[in-house]
Order: sequence, then structure tokens, then C-alpha cells
Amino acid sequence: MDSEALKKYSALHPKPAGLTLQYGTAGFRARAEQLDHVMFRMGLLAVLRSKAVAATIGIMVTASHNPEEDNGVKLVDPLGEMLHPSWEEYATQLANAEEQELQKIITEICQKAAVNQHKDALVFIGRDTRPSSEKLSQSVIDGISVLGGQYHDYGLVTTPQLHYMVCCQNTQGQYGKATLEGYYEKLSQAFTELIKQSPSSGESQRHLKIDCANGIGALKLSEMEPYFPKEVKIHLYNDGTKEKLNHLCGADFVKVHQKPPGGLDMKPNERCCSFDGDADRIVYYYKDATGHFHLIDGDKIATLISIFLKELLAKVGQTLRMAVVQTAYANGSSTRYLEETLKVPVHCVKTGVKHLHHKAQEFDVGVYFEANGHGTVLFSKAAENKIRQLAKEEKDDEKRKAAKVLENMIDLINQTVGDAVSDMLVIEAILALKGLTVEQWDVIYTDLPNRLLKVQVADRRVIDTTDAERRAVTPSGLQEKIDALIKKYKLSRAFVRPSGTEDVVRIYAEADTQENADALAHEVSLAVYHLAGGKGAPPQP
Repeated sequence: MDSEALKKYSALHPKPAGLTLQYGTAGFRARAEQLDHVMFRMGLLAVLRSKAVAATIGIMVTASHNPEEDNGVKLVDPLGEMLHPSWEEYATQLANAEEQELQKIITEICQKAAVNQHKDALVFIGRDTRPSSEKLSQSVIDGISVLGGQYHDYGLVTTPQLHYMVCCQNTQGQYGKATLEGYYEKLSQAFTELIKQSPSSGESQRHLKIDCANGIGALKLSEMEPYFPKEVKIHLYNDGTKEKLNHLCGADFVKVHQKPPGGLDMKPNERCCSFDGDADRIVYYYKDATGHFHLIDGDKIATLISIFLKELLAKVGQTLRMAVVQTAYANGSSTRYLEETLKVPVHCVKTGVKHLHHKAQEFDVGVYFEANGHGTVLFSKAAENKIRQLAKEEKDDEKRKAAKVLENMIDLINQTVGDAVSDMLVIEAILALKGLTVEQWDVIYTDLPNRLLKVQVADRRVIDTTDAERRAVTPSGLQEKIDALIKKYKLSRAFVRPSGTEDVVRIYAEADTQENADALAHEVSLAVYHLAGGKGAPPQP
């Protein structure tokens, strides 16, 4: 390691005094002007990680659904998964180190993680469309170069596309070609094969309106559109040419405010969907004949996919274990429908994609979605091999056909991470194959009315939870109070959990009516305020 070069370059990317950041589920996120030193140092860390695992590592410059003024960075591990938790710790240490300690901390990481300094390092870089992203990705390149790493800059890509590239590279092309064309070809080919099987294939065009959050999704969908079959016509809105990223639009806005985005004009019963800023989340919605808005969130997406996969698995007659993984935020109606009607096992885990992904890996077919629209399906290697073999060799026509559809599904799904483009094509294919309208999909089950609230507290660490965040262990008396409040309402449940990023406690409540859900959420928020050190005025109903 050239300590002189490290000193010289590090001085060009100084750390603002008194700033401490924490590497969380979403990597680092902050105001763009505070991140230059972090980008440089994550370039350094990516080289160390690449040498430690002797594989290509990814770095994505994005702050996803945050406002345009923010930015962020996350590292991608060799198979396109999120950075290993033990390295999140190193990322935090490196980002917060004072300049004169950098060398020492790098040496410590190399010792702790058995980094072989003589190995080559390769890093793939991608960025979103924020005004600050290009300059910040240049800082990443400085960090990579100082430690003698090689890099390939993909420029503007969606977050899931970068995850995909990293996975392709490290599987020596088994997962696909590590190029944008490779991604477009693999997905559109699988999609075209599926659409061909649909009952109304060739008759009428299927139209879909897409709110692209004024982000990268619009650019990449326009590039991909020529690859789509002629039966499908997409219409892009909030394409980034006029308005600000994520401003009054995008999946997060639609989910939180339960209303359509600005800039998209909806006619009754038209299928519409929204991506988030870096295109790793998707939600669907429509207006009914009376003009009432209906949101179809991650829970309903997971249910649709589960119904479809379960039917196909039954047809191929294989004893493959399928399960759905949710968090405590999943609507109670979705859990009930999956378990009681569809008879698919449901597992609840802590909030955060890494927990869902990890649990889904335990099954032959693991479907996971957060209610916010981030999710995917994982197929075990054994299940995938079995399905591909049946699609080729099965003598029984029906079984072989079903296996072929499953095989195309495997190719259409981005198994590395939730991917709005891939998920959208999966949903469009299923609706076409099952001949379902958006309203028919929506009424598979009815969501229980719910309410999300947050309470500011002096220190979020006073709240500790268990049972996948569904029960509070501390402060004492809080869970008993919540249990008593829940008894007052029908079909009700509620839980509280500390935010991962700020001193607030998040509250979720559901009940048989909206009025009751609101009342329960409010009463729980008062309990949190009084028992967990609330700040400011007490919550108002």
C-alpha cells in the first residue's frame, strides 16, 4: 500500500468535522455535500473486500427514494447480495476515521478480514441520475485507484442492474452477460416466451402507465422498450425531463400518501405502477369506476406471484418447498389469505431486506416482499436444476409446459435483489397468463384498515423488541399496555419498533375499520410517548 498516495488523495477528499455516519441496510445516506470523503473511502473498502473474497464487488451511488439533494452509497457482494454484516462494521469505521488514522484502520481491516494484499481487485460502479452522482462516483474511482484496484464504470444504471452485473461477472456468465444488453435480452426473451402462452396473445395490446419517479427507471425503460414484444405498450410518466427526482411521485410517495403521483392522469380501471428513484421498488394502483383510488402494494404482489407459482409447482408434480417471507408490516389479511386459503407457509422476520432475503434462501422457492414494494423470488440451485431438466426432458406434455413456464419465470426474475423492471414484467406476464384484470387481482383479499405513525423520543434505544419486532421487551410496561389496547378492537394488532436511522419510534396498527385503526394507533403512540421518553408535545389524534 502506497501510504504517500493515500495521504495525498485522502487530503483531496476531507472529512467534514464532527460528522459521524452509520452504514445501515441502505448503506450510507446523507446530504450530497457531506459524502465526498465517504465515497473515496468506500472505493478503498471495495478494493479490500474484492481482495478478501477474490471476486468482483459492486458500488452503487444512489439514495433511492430520498429527496434529490441527498445521496448515498452501498456495496454489492459477489453474488449480487448486500454487503456482509461484518463488513458493514468496517465501512462505518472507515467512513468515520480521522484522516491521520486511515492507514492504521485499513491495516487493521486487512488483518481482521485476512485480506491478501497481492490479489487483484475489480470493482463495478453504477450511479443514479442525481445531479451530485457523477462527481461522487469520481471520488469512488479515486479510492479504488489509490489501492491499485481495477474498475469498470457502468455509468447510469438502476440499482438492481448493478447487482445483476456483479452476479453475472462472478458466476462467469452463468447468470447472464454482464452488460446492459445482456440484461435486456435475458429478461425480454423470458417475458416474450411467457406472453406467447397467454390466452389473448396477439389479439390486443396491453397498456401500462408507469410513473418513473423522475429517476433512472425512465432512462432504462426507454432503452429496453425496443426489446419488448409488440403486445405490450408502456407509457412513461415523470421521466425526469421536467421535475425533481421523487418529488410528489414514485413508489414511496404513492404508498405513504395512498394517492396517485403528480404528473400521471388516470382513467378508470387503467393499470398503473410506480417505481422508486433507483428502480428497486414497485407498487401498482388503479382508480375504479367511481373514481376511488386502490393501492396494490408489496403484499398483494407477493400473493399474486405465490398463487401463480403454487399452481405451476402443483402441475409439475414436484415436492418443492415453497414459502412466503414477510415483515410485521405485512397486512394481516395477506398473511391470513396465504396461510388459510392458499395453504402456503408464511414466515415473519425483522424489517430490512437482508433479513427477508436470508430467510427466503432456506426454501426451494422463497417469495419475499416488503409492503413498500421491494421484493423478489429466490429459487434454490436444486429447484432450478430440477425445473430446467423437466422443461427439457419431461414426457408428459402438461408437466413439461408448466416446467417451461417456471423456467421462463426463473429467467425473468432478478434473484439478486428486488428489481422494479423485472417485477413489473413478472406481474404483467402473470396477469396476461391468468387473464386477470387489475380489479380482479385487487379483490383476491381485502386489506385490513391500518395506520402508520411515528413518535419522537429522546433516545430510540430505550425500545427493544423481540419476535421479529412484533413485541416490545423494554421499556417495562409498554407491551402490557399495547396488549390491553388491542383487546378493545376487532381484528386488531399493533406493534412499535425503533427507527434504524433517527430518534423516532414507528407505530403500526390495524383493525376492522379505519376509525378503529386510527384510534388504536393514536393510543399506542400516547403509550410510547409516556413510557419511552417522548419529546415535544404529546401526539394529537
